[in-house]
Amino acid sequence: MSQKNHNQKLKSSLKLLIGFGNPGREYQKTRHNLGFQVIDYLAKQLNLSWQKEKFKGLYTTGVYHQQKIILLKPLTYMNNSGECVRDFVNYWKIPLENILVIYDDLSLPLGSFRYRQQGSSGGHNGVKNIIECLGTQKFPRLKVGIGSNEKILWKDWVLQKFSEAEIKEIKKILLELTDWLLGWIGY
Repeated sequence: MSQKNHNQKLKSSLKLLIGFGNPGREYQKTRHNLGFQVIDYLAKQLNLSWQKEKFKGLYTTGVYHQQKIILLKPLTYMNNSGECVRDFVNYWKIPLENILVIYDDLSLPLGSFRYRQQGSSGGHNGVKNIIECLGTQKFPRLKVGIGSNEKILWKDWVLQKFSEAEIKEIKKILLELTDWLLGWIGY
């Protein structure tokens, strides 16, 4: 196979994994940045470094089992993440079934996750913005549980940092999530 054909094969099967979060030191290690934490951990496991910026996003590229991948962290703040995602999808002509949005979810207990091939935003403003920018709900997503606290308003809860006990739980799930994500990349 020529180099051109090999590159075309890799490009035609390109997969885009997007981790949600907010840029800035004050948001690091908050519940709302769990998508960033997951995608950072995956990048580390694949020995990829965050060195490139495009379309208001920080990204890295790699190949896993002959599958070309892009890992992306939109730097537009959560509620405007769709602009960055749309630009990446359009630029690389990525089929919507080849993107995976990874984000925090209040309705799931900490330490759990759920995959959906499509659906509504479920009240998540970042997902809502992607739906608006792509013009469809038909894209895969991986919701990672952050739990909730009835005594704290959800908008305050998502911006709080994880407790030490929660950080231990997150470390456990990162291993399981990475295995799951590598399986998704390779399917």
